[in-house]
Amino acid sequence: MNIHEYQAKALLSRYAVPVPPGKVARTPEEAASAASGLGGGRWLVKAQIHAGARGKAGGVVLADSPQSVAEAAGEMLGRRLVTAQTGPEGLPVEAVLVEAASDIERELYLSLLIDRGSERVAAVASASGGVEIERLASEQPEAILRFQVHPATGIFAYQGREIGFGLGLEGGQIGMFVRILEGLYRLLVEKDASQIEINPLAVVAGGELVALDAKLNFDDNALYAHPDVEALRDPSQEDEKERRAREHDLSYVTLDGDIGCMVNGAGLAMATLDLVKQCGGEPANFLDVGGGASTERVTEAFKIILSDPKVKAILVNIFGGIVRCDLIARGIIEAVKEVHVGVPVVVRLEGTNAGEGRALLANSGLAIIAANDLLEAAGKAVAAAREER
Repeated sequence: MNIHEYQAKALLSRYAVPVPPGKVARTPEEAASAASGLGGGRWLVKAQIHAGARGKAGGVVLADSPQSVAEAAGEMLGRRLVTAQTGPEGLPVEAVLVEAASDIERELYLSLLIDRGSERVAAVASASGGVEIERLASEQPEAILRFQVHPATGIFAYQGREIGFGLGLEGGQIGMFVRILEGLYRLLVEKDASQIEINPLAVVAGGELVALDAKLNFDDNALYAHPDVEALRDPSQEDEKERRAREHDLSYVTLDGDIGCMVNGAGLAMATLDLVKQCGGEPANFLDVGGGASTERVTEAFKIILSDPKVKAILVNIFGGIVRCDLIARGIIEAVKEVHVGVPVVVRLEGTNAGEGRALLANSGLAIIAANDLLEAAGKAVAAAREER
């Protein structure tokens, strides 16, 4: 789960990580009032969406008067901001963050994330933060500093000092950096965050370190233990189909193609998408109905897939292990009847009672296209989608 920048900075403040003074606003009038309350002569107006690259898309504006702040907020609020990370549809801007502008001397990069390969928390830093950090990591990987944190010990101060020196910090800045790093680690562990990214971590006038931007991601599977974090969820920033799928314990990700895919098992689902691509098609989604593919879940899965107007055919690929194929076939038949599916449906069943399941589908009287193996199923789905275009 992602949260907004203003929410992330409120959490950082609770863990003694310095952030610029700022206020959230949902109207131009609130934005102007926030600027007046913050004082100073320059303010940043920052669109609050769950995506980066806002600055290049007009989502971060420097203003020099409360009136200018109100005008900038008025340009952003109520619109959809399209950035390099949102896709062409963009995301709705329902709030802006008004911050006092900082005099930046240097921009650094700092993040903590779960490294599943090493089963450790990894700290990643660079002396060159800002909007080009992705390009830097690709073109100059030696500029990226890293270390791993053992879960039994947490971060040692010497690790923070080594990274601090590597970033070119000196004097009291080293101590500041170590305290920031320790605060971020406590936040990540205590709130079950999967990633915390500070970009930039700025050296401002006077030599202080300040987190000018913050991006926090949380483990969905741990939200039951953190109702305060769950309360920060903003459904307007989420794909509607993905939200509905989560409510029914379905794993769903929207893609750009026109062949809807319903599969049980994440690995099998990925293989299915690969074969659809190999056959010349484009998947419309990743959808894993899980091992217990009940009639209710299959029905809801069909509804979610069909809510995408791009879908021209549906490929159902089920391996009957925990649940028998004949039960799955009955679920598919009932779901197709209930949902009134109007596009071709290709079904491949394999596993326990696969023969019985195929017979049920063949005798259902429905326009279901049967396939004996996955490659055949993918090919038939691609062909059916072409005919429907």
